[in-house]
Order: sequence, then C-alpha cells, then structure tokens
Amino acid sequence: MSADTVNTAANEAVEVAAPVSTERFLTFSSDGLNIGVSTNYVIEIITNHAITMVPLVPDYVKGIINLRGQIIPIIDIRLRMGKPSIEYTSSTCIIVLNINSVYIGIIVDAVQQVMDIDQSKISPVPVENQQELISGMISSSERSVILFLDCEQLVQTY
Repeated sequence: MSADTVNTAANEAVEVAAPVSTERFLTFSSDGLNIGVSTNYVIEIITNHAITMVPLVPDYVKGIINLRGQIIPIIDIRLRMGKPSIEYTSSTCIIVLNINSVYIGIIVDAVQQVMDIDQSKISPVPVENQQELISGMISSSERSVILFLDCEQLVQTY
C-alpha cells in the first residue's frame, strides 16, 4: 500500500467522523408550501377538535381549544402568512406547539413527515422573498424547497 493510499483513506475517515448537527423537523404543507417545524416544539397533532371562537382577535386567530384542561389559542398558519383562506378538509389538522412554555396550535393543510435535517445545510431566505415567520430554507431530494417556521417569531407576533 502506498503512502498516498494511506493518506487518502485517513482523510476520508476524518470527513466521515466530522460532527454533523442534525435536528428533527415535522414537515407540513400550507398553501402549496412545504414547511418544517422543529420537533423540539411539537407536543402533538390533533384532528377534529372543536374550536371556540373568540371575539375581537385578528382573522388568523381562529379561536381556542380546551386540550385536557389547558386552553390553547389556535392560529390558521395559512392566514397568518397572508395566504387566502380555504375550506378545511379531512387532511387539515392542528399541530400543538410548546414555545418557551407558551402553548399554541397551528392549523395546517396536511402533515407530511418527520425528517432529520443537517442544520449546516439550511440557507437564509432570499431578501426578496423574506417572510417574517420563516427562518430558513433547504432544498430536499425531491427538488422541493422546505421552509423553516420561526416559532419564536410566531409567538411574539400572535
């Protein structure tokens, strides 16, 4: 075995051993967009839950739910991002999030999957497409783009 072969093998081993910072994200769709939210925030996904309307709130706040004794405000993420309202379907669901001890539910068109994402591959959103609730984006293997929900900003602006 030559010295070059040994060095090449050693370099490949170093590349494989390099730490990769991955995080799990729950992906969902909203108005044709694929959006991911860190599973660190996700408490549960619920369907067919009665929402109690609350007066004098912005249109994107659909109301509140009582989830096992806890009152949780519900936001339609589609409306919150300035998209048009649609009829809810059988795939529409609520993702309950815990963001710094603040519980909030977001209505999404459909939940897709849980993915492990390498955080170093997440890019900032181009300035011309900037959206206050989106913290970054990544191209997935299916040639689609996944946007990442900024949960901290969601709570601050709700």
